[in-house]
Amino acid sequence: MLDKADNLKWIARSGAGMENIDVEYANHKGIACFNSPEGNRDAVAEHAVGMLLMLFNKLKQGDAEVRKGQWNREANRGIELKGKTVGILGFGYMGAAFAQRLKGFQVKVIAYDKYKSGFGDDWVAEVDEATLFAESDVLSIHLPLTEETTFLIDKDYLTKFKQPIYLINTARGKNLKTTDLLDALDSGKVLGACLDVLEYESLSFEKLKSEDLPADFQNLVKSDKVILSPHVAGWTVESYEKLSAVLAEKILS
Repeated sequence: MLDKADNLKWIARSGAGMENIDVEYANHKGIACFNSPEGNRDAVAEHAVGMLLMLFNKLKQGDAEVRKGQWNREANRGIELKGKTVGILGFGYMGAAFAQRLKGFQVKVIAYDKYKSGFGDDWVAEVDEATLFAESDVLSIHLPLTEETTFLIDKDYLTKFKQPIYLINTARGKNLKTTDLLDALDSGKVLGACLDVLEYESLSFEKLKSEDLPADFQNLVKSDKVILSPHVAGWTVESYEKLSAVLAEKILS
């Protein structure tokens, strides 16, 4: 496609991930590439908080039961976010925005980023990977999809956490191995999961690859320990405009 685009000057990605663009080859041909994580970081951060609170307070379960006329108060007793340690894996625009949103909940926020340092501030404490494994009660994934991060969070990774954790993924579905997540949910190593993205998404992220959905997907959707949304963490009325505004600014400058 890039070879056929003789007059192409730039490619603008409305969002953060650039894995669908051969950026290296585009740059080699003098084609500038832009993305706009600044435009939907607020949306992603708020969505992640919302999913976590929904999981902790059993809102999905409680809502479904009340609609059936069931009033099960004890079965819907929640847990509080206050006092927990939230670990952030990857501290780019999304991870930083999530850390900022968490501050008001009186949690301890720690973050590990293999390729970034010196980012500790009032919102977050920068830690090494060993500390992330030792202290996290909640792990939130904020990684790009690269060869290195594809299925990074697998059985071996999850077993390194000192205590059982809750897991949030608003990044890319293929950062997380679904089979291993299900095993961890069954064993109690993972207590619950909030997933806005799944490894079964099409390359455009617009739909699931229905022909490729395995039994693991069926088990995932049946689990009452899992909150799901259709890759919309970054999709708000406001972000739709901000994503384009950020790109326009970068292109014009």
